[in-house]
Amino acid sequence: MSSHYKPSYSIEVLKQSSNKKFGIVSSEWNSEIIERLLNGAYEFFSKIDINKDSIQHYSVPGSFELISGCVKMQSDHDLDAIIAIGSIIQGETKHFDFISQSVCNGIKDLNIVGNCPIILCLLTDNDYQQALDRSGGKHGNKGYDCAEAAVKMTLI
Repeated sequence: MSSHYKPSYSIEVLKQSSNKKFGIVSSEWNSEIIERLLNGAYEFFSKIDINKDSIQHYSVPGSFELISGCVKMQSDHDLDAIIAIGSIIQGETKHFDFISQSVCNGIKDLNIVGNCPIILCLLTDNDYQQALDRSGGKHGNKGYDCAEAAVKMTLI
């Protein structure tokens, strides 16, 4: 999602989702980046009067496990949208490619057959600095952006 073009929704319109139910599934891997993304998501939810305590949150070991965490969250809770938050940083092997593609395909499949939209907030960066830049640095906070996308999906 690019921050250069976003259809505008007023805060008043977004606040129509303050009674909706949201979930977040986050990876434990790259914990500093994940914490920054979570803070961004909760910041957006707070902006539209959704209390952090009313958001379901599951933590899973890594980004690959985001898929099964989302399945579990869908089966445990009646939610209007879920955000899957992960961070994969390029290493020296093809592991990055396999995990990134698998997570994208898994979340796509859940969106096709699931009962609520799942917003994929998965950073796939070449290095740690890029991850910092996208989790509250010079490129904004993708956690914030994905929380906004989750809310917008509840309005369609």
